[in-house]
Amino acid sequence: MASRFAKGKMVTVLSIDGGGVRGIIPGTLLSFLESKLQELDGANARIADYFDIIAGTSTGGMIATMLTAPNKQNRPMYAAKDINNFYLEHCPKIFPQNSRLNFLASMASFFRATSMGPKYDGKYLRSLTNQLLEDITLKQTLTNVVIPAFDIKLLQPVIFSTNDAKADALKNARLADVCVSTSAAPTFLPAHYFETKDADGKTRTFDLIDGGVAANNPTMLAINHFSKEILKHSTEFVEIKPMDSRRMLVLSLGTGEAKHEEKYSAAAASKWGMINWLYDKGKTPLLDVFWDAGSDIVDFHISTQFQCLHSKDNYLRIQDDTLTGDAASVDIATEENLQKLIGIGTELLKKRVSRANLETGKFEEVEGEPTNEAALANFAKKLSEERKLRLAP
Repeated sequence: MASRFAKGKMVTVLSIDGGGVRGIIPGTLLSFLESKLQELDGANARIADYFDIIAGTSTGGMIATMLTAPNKQNRPMYAAKDINNFYLEHCPKIFPQNSRLNFLASMASFFRATSMGPKYDGKYLRSLTNQLLEDITLKQTLTNVVIPAFDIKLLQPVIFSTNDAKADALKNARLADVCVSTSAAPTFLPAHYFETKDADGKTRTFDLIDGGVAANNPTMLAINHFSKEILKHSTEFVEIKPMDSRRMLVLSLGTGEAKHEEKYSAAAASKWGMINWLYDKGKTPLLDVFWDAGSDIVDFHISTQFQCLHSKDNYLRIQDDTLTGDAASVDIATEENLQKLIGIGTELLKKRVSRANLETGKFEEVEGEPTNEAALANFAKKLSEERKLRLAP
C-alpha cells in the first residue's frame, strides 16, 4: 500500500456490505462508478486502480475479489459492469429455487433450517470459486483487500487482508477459501474448513462462517486496517494520522434493508423460542437483527466521526432501506427477483444522497444534496485526480 500512496494526498477506501443476492445493488452502483472513471481516464480504467483498500463482507467479499483478483494479464478478473451478469448466471445455482412454492418443499426447508443442516449444500459455490480463482492467494490481489469471516472454533473474527498475507504465509489463504468462508451464512450455507501452510511446514487451521456475524458493514475494518499500517510504517506515512478523516475518501455501499417493512414485532417475538428466532415463516429474525444492526452502528460511527472533523463530504454511504418482500431476502434467486434488484439499484442512483436518522434509524434524503448518481460522478473525479497525482513524474 505504501508504494501506491507515495505521492498521494488521500487514502481511498471502498467498502461493500454483505447481503446475498442483494449484491446486485452495489454491483449496479459500481458499474456506474467505473463508467465515470472510464469517461475520465479511458476504457481500461478499473475500480482496483483507484482504491487503496477494497473491503467486503459475504457477497461484498465476493465482489471485492472479482474486482481485485488478477487475470493472466495481471488486470482485474472482472470489470464492474460484469458483476450483475455474474449474479444473474450463478445465483440461481448457488441458491436453487426448484420448488419454493411447493408446500411439502417448504416444510422440508423448515426442518432443514431447524435440525437437518443448512438450506443449501454450498457445492456449486465451492466448485465455482475453485474453478475461477484456482490457487490465487490473498497476497496476489491488485490492491489491498479486507475480508472478514468468523472462526467458530476460536469464537473470534478473522480478518483476511492482502497486507497481512504478504507479511505472514499462514495468513496467505487461497481467495477461493476466503470467498466461501465469508459467504457461509449460518442456516443458509455450510461452515468452511481449510488450512494454510508456511515454508517451514507449520500449519494454521480455520473453521469459518459468514463475516456478517462480526462486520456486515466492513467500512470500519477497512479504516482501522489502514490506521494499523500507518502505525507499523510511520515513516512512510509521516503526514497522515490514524483515523484522520480529512485525508480519506470513503465510499460505503449497502445491499439494502427492510426497515420500512417492519418485519417483526415485540408482541410476536415475546412468544418465540429458539427455533422461531432462527426461522420464522421463511425468514431468519436473528440473522436479520445481527446484519442490520451491525451495518447501521458502523455507519452511525463513521458518519459522526467525519462530521466532527468537518469532512462529511469525504464519506459517501449509499443504502436503500425500503426493500420489501422477496427483494429483502438474501437467497431468492428467481429471474424476477434478480431483475427487480437491478431495478432497485438503478432507481437508487436517481435518489438524493441520504443519511441515517439517529432517532429513527431510517435513511432520509438530505435537503440540498445531489442525487447518488451525481455524488458518484463527483467521487469519480476525486479518485481520478488522486490517481493522476500519484502517477505524475
